[in-house]
Amino acid sequence: MHHQAGDATGSVGDARGSDLDKRTMALIGSIARQVRASIESGTLPAIRLPVRNLANVKYDQSKGYFELAGAHKVRTLTVNTARSFAQTLRLMATSQAMVESNDFATKREAYYISKNWGDCRFDEQTESDAIMDDIEALASTHGLSREQLRFYPEAHGGSVAGRLIIIDRNPATGEPIEVDCTNLGSGAYSIPRSVEHLEFRTDARFLLAIETGGMFQRLNNHRFWESRNCIIVEMGGVPTRATRRFIRVLSDKQNLPVYCFVDCDPYGFTNIYRTLKVGSGNAAHVNRFVCVPRARFLGVTPQDIVEFGLEDATHPLTKMDIKRAQDALHNDPFIMAHPKWISAIKQLLEMGVRAEQQALAKWGLNYVVDEYLPRKLANESSFLP
Repeated sequence: MHHQAGDATGSVGDARGSDLDKRTMALIGSIARQVRASIESGTLPAIRLPVRNLANVKYDQSKGYFELAGAHKVRTLTVNTARSFAQTLRLMATSQAMVESNDFATKREAYYISKNWGDCRFDEQTESDAIMDDIEALASTHGLSREQLRFYPEAHGGSVAGRLIIIDRNPATGEPIEVDCTNLGSGAYSIPRSVEHLEFRTDARFLLAIETGGMFQRLNNHRFWESRNCIIVEMGGVPTRATRRFIRVLSDKQNLPVYCFVDCDPYGFTNIYRTLKVGSGNAAHVNRFVCVPRARFLGVTPQDIVEFGLEDATHPLTKMDIKRAQDALHNDPFIMAHPKWISAIKQLLEMGVRAEQQALAKWGLNYVVDEYLPRKLANESSFLP
């Protein structure tokens, strides 16, 4: 396997990570100094934060992901906002302390840390999550992600198998540990909560992101990745942040195309695939770090239902399916920017059905391995954008 150079992303302990740590500390220090200067001058201190919703999102095809537009909100210290203002500063102080001590906290742990904050403690985790997202949105405008703030997601990523060696580290000693994803028996590598420190070696031609665990297991057990010289990743429904970041970093560092294999339904199109490729509206502040703009949709497409004779292995679209599809056609900036997606969703609505990955088992359990995927991969021009 060979190693190709790519865009390096900082990790704690290396030169790039140290630079990001300095930038994180500088940002927090700058905000703290502004607040103190306001207080000392007799004016009400305020923190300017990006607005996080779909109305404040723009989609630029040249960048390839949803990003924040220009709208901001101002959190000013008043009688009514004293508690949330204090919580914002305390959470920033927690971030600073974790950077200094080279530690981290999960979102749940951050909530419990506040129980020692007296009157400004969080009553529910939804409160701490919202404040954390505000701080993260602010940091993102300075090129910093939640991981640089040392707040890690609660959920780890999906599973990985195939033509890939992952260079991880012993968290106690820092010594490198190599994990060969071709040599894990019937198991797979589990993506950690933070992937910033990982390095890779691979000779794979592409990465296949798979919606369901069952389909991932089938392809892994039949060593599909060996015959097709690829890497397979289980998304497990809407991919976690760790899964998206892993795919992004691996794809960037190794210059790997990313193909997505999900169910043929509006949820698969607009929640699973769209989230992986361009991100979401309420998390627009992290899309630049975790989305995978080079991803393409291999299938299952509405046209696949016809071409692979799956008409009698489908299910009627539900009212929620129809609403989700119509919302995508009229309100989703990504779908609206791509005529091929508009046509595909209209075709699905006209057919009135949806199809799961497993529908291919109509022609035999291993039809997906022996026929469907090889035929699809031989015609990449048929993939949706």
